[in-house]
Amino acid sequence: MPELRAAAVLQVALLLSAVPAQYFISRWSGSTAVQRFHATTRLLRIWKDWRGSYLNGTAWMDWTNQQVSKVMSLFGFGLEDQMPQGPPLEFMMYDNDQGFFGASKTVRSPRPPYVFLRVGEVVLARNRQMVGVVVSWDPEMRAPPEWVDRVYSDFEGTKAEKTPHYKVLFSGPGPSSLLVAYLPQTQLERITGMRPDIPTLENYFTHFDGERFVMQPWLRELFPEDEDEDA
Repeated sequence: MPELRAAAVLQVALLLSAVPAQYFISRWSGSTAVQRFHATTRLLRIWKDWRGSYLNGTAWMDWTNQQVSKVMSLFGFGLEDQMPQGPPLEFMMYDNDQGFFGASKTVRSPRPPYVFLRVGEVVLARNRQMVGVVVSWDPEMRAPPEWVDRVYSDFEGTKAEKTPHYKVLFSGPGPSSLLVAYLPQTQLERITGMRPDIPTLENYFTHFDGERFVMQPWLRELFPEDEDEDA
């Protein structure tokens, strides 16, 4: 006997319910044939819309992805494998002319002593319990006001403005997807001896030395003191 999937079983059950539904329509939806015809038509239209929306796996996946994107955007995350629509706030996480979100081409030297983390280090995002890798940092938050308003309250935003912020790569929900976050120093904790499997790290680093990732030459030019433990 062929195996029935849950969706198929549900569809069969709904089809079997057509007979009692017809009786219900004939009993309660009108005394004339015309009235019963219109009632049946409305029922079939509702069933068609319901089947297309709620029994469609693609529709469910699209809805889920939309909700995930909203949550990630709310907390300062962006999906690298999606091009943002509307105001390009998430797109600015990766590259922009204003130097927001760690994208500035200014050489970070001398290195401020209050910047505790370095490019290439593996970190834990405390609030989300996610492991990622630092690929850039700013001595102070550099982000557009509208993004700050979305992520921080007024009081938190004032405190965060003077706090070092880091651009961190995390592995996304899919095997080839990537999450990018711009997080304050207070939300990150250094981890040693752990190598996370994150897409696109080869664009930033040459290899993992057992403690942290070693920067590509172009990245070392921007952060010349981050591989010097004495800096």
